[in-house]
Order: sequence, then structure tokens, then C-alpha cells
Amino acid sequence: MKAPNIIFILADDLGYGDLQCFQPEGKIPTPHLDALAQGGLRCTNAHAASSICTPSRYNVLTGRYAWKSRLKHGIVWEWDEPLIESDRTTVAKMLQKKGYRTTCIGKWHLGWEWSLQDGRPAAEEVNFGKHEHDRRQEVEKKIDYKAPIQGGPTARGFDHYFGVDVPNFPPYAWFEDDHLTELPTEPKADHLYGHPGSSVANWSHEAMLPEFARRAVATVEAGESDNAPFFLYMPLTSPHSPVTPSPKFQGRSGAGNYGDFVCETDWVVGQVIDALKRTGQLDNTLVIFTSDNGPKRRVPDDSGIHDRSSEYGHCSTAHWRGMKRDVWEGGHRVPYIAHWPSVIPPGESCDQLITLGDFMATCADIHGVELAEDEAEDSISLLPLFQGEDRPVRGTAVHLSGAGNFAIRKENWIFIDANCGGDNPEPDWLMAEKGYLPHDEPGELFDLNQDPSERINL
Repeated sequence: MKAPNIIFILADDLGYGDLQCFQPEGKIPTPHLDALAQGGLRCTNAHAASSICTPSRYNVLTGRYAWKSRLKHGIVWEWDEPLIESDRTTVAKMLQKKGYRTTCIGKWHLGWEWSLQDGRPAAEEVNFGKHEHDRRQEVEKKIDYKAPIQGGPTARGFDHYFGVDVPNFPPYAWFEDDHLTELPTEPKADHLYGHPGSSVANWSHEAMLPEFARRAVATVEAGESDNAPFFLYMPLTSPHSPVTPSPKFQGRSGAGNYGDFVCETDWVVGQVIDALKRTGQLDNTLVIFTSDNGPKRRVPDDSGIHDRSSEYGHCSTAHWRGMKRDVWEGGHRVPYIAHWPSVIPPGESCDQLITLGDFMATCADIHGVELAEDEAEDSISLLPLFQGEDRPVRGTAVHLSGAGNFAIRKENWIFIDANCGGDNPEPDWLMAEKGYLPHDEPGELFDLNQDPSERINL
């Protein structure tokens, strides 16, 4: 029998409560994802390794916590060098060795080896991990966009890549394998959301999701006649800013532009599932859908979690406290759906503790691969859960805030090694409504079984 195809779809800044299968009273219709959950396993205790994107992506692809790398907090910024070490085994490299055709479509955000026009590495001009906005704009003027861009997906185990680095970072252009498909020769248009920088002519944020969907469908269709199984890693740009739903999705939800963008995200997943059904590959394909962290606060093009809750009655984190960047549950507890009809019983729900980084050990377990001690050190196989066993597979997990504050989860207990689990301020009305009280303790300890909203510091 042909080895199973594997598809990992990673939404960007999608909250636990943004899918109706996780929050039935939510205002955003997500029929395709609801159907996926109904046909598979809905995991309600899944966690990203961090409440911001770069470290979460590192964890997904390597099975290792990013704070063990040189990135101790924050993200990779424009022109920073690759975060995934060149000699580190990734899930893509592992599956390549098992004969998989490996493809990445979407947002990378793990660094590249950019070259300056004088041949030097661009990373020499910036300090890793610091924004230095003005300095990075000056560095961009020296970038050689004609040179191959090394250190990206095709250097970390993927046969093919198509996408964007970060939707609100320059260059505003399509990346394919190790180059740009078109040279960015003009400044980003003022009406486009994002950092200043170079752009191709007529760049459109709205074009991203439809193009990702089209190429993902083509990848699935190619698998129908290919003797080799495929691995598709699909890190989406939605519903992260720029919040730009395509015209046919505008007004689709009951939660503003953000909700409409979630509707379009749901549609993308539907396109992939329809292609699997059409080509007869659905039963033998493991599909995982999740998010890299929780939803964000107000930004220039999005009202954010709190105003959205007030205006539309839709809370993107459901009953969990916190949001993106926080180490409270709302920052890293994410929706997680696993669908594999030939293995996973339909319509099940699981509350066992899991992390996104468990993906690599799961893929290794599926193929009987023994990982070395320096491979996927923080990854634990979820295959027993997928096969219908309801038992703990991991006893602990480590969480990291955007600012670098740690939390340790053990069973129902969460210890936050900081005097506050929030990197973001909470509005006064929310604190009054929820009964959140400030304190002078050096840390926070919560019993999530008794206090899921993390209100009572023990």
C-alpha cells in the first residue's frame, strides 16, 4: 500500500474560538473545517510552542523548542539569516528520505540568506532579533534581488516552494524555490498594509489565498498519478494582517473583515479537501489543520480581539484568557483538527495535552523511523491518539511569550514564570467583567480544571 500523503495546514493568528466546531456560539461560519472535524479528531488541548509565529514555525518543522536555538524571544525580521540550522533534521528532510515529494506553499518567516549587491550576506548589516526599522530600510536598498536566495525551504527539505516571506514585510513579490518570480522595482503602494520596501507592480494582498489554494490543489492532483506520496506544508497568511478577504468573501461573516478572512481561510481548506475527494486520495491522507498562535490585539487594519468581542459578540479565544504574544492560554492554545479516514475514527474529541511540535515524532512513528537524540528532541508521537486511544502522550509542555516569558504546563496545572501572563494590556472593562485582579506575586499558578480563565492566582 502507498504510504499516506501528509498535509499540514497552518493558519496565522487564528484563535481557538474562531471555528464553530470549537465555539458553537461563535459568529464566523466555518463549514469546511467543521466538516473536517466531524470526519476526524478535534483536539481541544493543543498548544503552539510560542504565542508568536517564528518560534512556532520552527517547532512545527523541527520538533524542537525555538528557545533552544539562538532565538530566545521575538521573531525573525527582514533580512535576518535562517533560524533552522543547516544541519538540523526537519520533518521535510525526514520524509524526503522516505520517498516523499515535499512541497511548501505559503508564508515562510524563518529567515533567508539574502545577498547584498557587493556579495556580502545581508545579515551582517542587521542585529539578529532586533527590529531596527530604519536600519532595515537602509539595508534593503543594498539587497541584490537578482541573486539566488539561499537558506529557505528548498535548503531545509522541500523539493519545491511557492509563497511569500511575510505578507507585511518587503519584498512584496512571489517567491519560488530560491528566487523571486519578478524583480521588485518600485516602492510599495501607500494603500497596501505593511512595512515600507520594494514591490512588484500591482501587488495585491487579496491574491494570496486564492493563489495558495490553486497551487495546493495542483499539488494534490499531481499526487493522483505519482507513485510517490506527497507532503504538503501549507502555512497560510490568514487571518494575520493584512486582513484582506477577497471580494466574494467580504460581508460573509458576522464578525467584520477579520471574520470574512477566516471564512476565506475555511474555503481554502475546502478546496484542498475537495481535490483529495476528487482524486480518490482522501482516505489515505493525513490532514492536520491548526494555528501558529492566538489572535492579535488591535492593529491598524484590524479591530482586534477585544473590540471584536464588544462589537460583534465574537470572542476569538472563546473562554480562554489572553491573546497573541501572551503566555496565558489564549496566546498559545489553538484549534487542532486531525483527519485521516483510514486511521482516525470520525467525530471524536480529545482533551489530551499536545503541541504542534509533536508533528515530527508522529510522522516518524507512522514510518517506523527512529529519531536520534539530537532530532526532534521536544516532539512526542500523537499516533496513539489518532488511532483512538484516549490516554496521555505527554506530561508537560513549555510555553513562551513574545517577550520571552516562560510557562510550564503539567497535567491541569500551569505555572507562569513572570508576574503577569500578558505581554499585552487588558482593557479595564474586560478586567472588571472577568474579575481579573492585579497582584504583586512574582509568578502565577493556575488550576485549569477549576479556573480555565486563569483568574485565581494560586
